[in-house]
Amino acid sequence: MASRTSDNISRQQRIAEMRRADKARERRMKAIAITVSSAVVVGLVGFGAWVLIDQKQAEQRKQQAAEKLLKEQQEIRKQPVEGEQVWDAKKLGRNHVETPVKYEMNPPVGGDHHPRWMNCNGDVYKNAIPQVNAVHSMEHGAVWVTYNEKAAKADLDKLSARVEKTPYTLMSPVKEQAGAIMLSAWGKQLTVETAEDPRVAQFFTKYVQGEQTPEPGAACTNGLTK
Repeated sequence: MASRTSDNISRQQRIAEMRRADKARERRMKAIAITVSSAVVVGLVGFGAWVLIDQKQAEQRKQQAAEKLLKEQQEIRKQPVEGEQVWDAKKLGRNHVETPVKYEMNPPVGGDHHPRWMNCNGDVYKNAIPQVNAVHSMEHGAVWVTYNEKAAKADLDKLSARVEKTPYTLMSPVKEQAGAIMLSAWGKQLTVETAEDPRVAQFFTKYVQGEQTPEPGAACTNGLTK
């Protein structure tokens, strides 16, 4: 009888020890799970913070680059374009007419013009366009690139590429003009021999929607296309 009682006690003790061992194992597993979860959370928080910091730094770099470009453009606009011809904008007519207009310069840089403008959203025209409509485009702040048969094809390709990626510009041939390549804005005109002339970029920067524009912000779309 005593032996049976002793066996029962011993079995109960083993069961109790097993339960204690199971509970201890559960506690260790919970501790490990909490530790791992905490590490994951900390890692995610750290990664998220790093991403936010990186995005903020990227935005700051972008803003700084934009501000630098704006300052450079402002400096360029302050400088005169060497060799350009200038007309008094106040003396250039701005009436809308539907009759032929005789301009004192070719290509014209201003004056009375047709009520509709030529599309000038980076439009490259292979054929001559009506001057009375192109003048209206310049009134809206466009730079008009023109050329004759003296211009080299390589130069025309480069100019076309520049125009196509620049809103408020247009390009077309003008057979009777004096220079091989001419750039015109309202009251301004420049003659160059090649597209590599650094004054081409300066003229674009200075006069595309520049201070000379009589109607800044006016449309360069929804006009004539040919």
